[in-house]
Amino acid sequence: METLSFVGMTGSLRRASRNKGLLRCCAAHLPQGVRMEIADISALPFYNEDLEKPRAVSDLIAQVTAADALVLACPEYNYSMAPALKNALDWLSREPDLAPLSGKPACLLGAGGGMGTARSQYHMRQTCVYLNLRLLNRPEFFSNAFSEAFNAEGDLIDEGLTKQASTLMQALADWTRFLKQA
Repeated sequence: METLSFVGMTGSLRRASRNKGLLRCCAAHLPQGVRMEIADISALPFYNEDLEKPRAVSDLIAQVTAADALVLACPEYNYSMAPALKNALDWLSREPDLAPLSGKPACLLGAGGGMGTARSQYHMRQTCVYLNLRLLNRPEFFSNAFSEAFNAEGDLIDEGLTKQASTLMQALADWTRFLKQA
């Protein structure tokens, strides 16, 4: 069985971010034959077409291009997606024919207040249509960032949510393999 490579990204740049904690949990609970790295998007400048492509952007493009699938942890800021994640996707979208993204399998998850990150994930789905990402529809994953499910470092410590993250990673692996055969 071919090893799959996932890349995780989050729009929350804080060290103790719960969304980064979700990505760490996903990376620690991957199915057999899958590896995952977490992209650091903190050095990306705001997208500006006048800029010559910065090194941080070139590195992200290479990392995403080499990945078989994406894991997007979507924080919710002011009822919408985090600007840092949208900015990273905007930089990636400037490549000819959306090359790093077009047709690539992806999944969404997130930790936020009240409704989890339902609103930001639905906005992200709209963006993913343009990017031609092949989003996994189910299972959905929404968690409350302000619950006891996370420790002070942002790590997920809730067994039920950890199982959901593991199930999501298995579903993404299955989806990715299905699309590779299609």
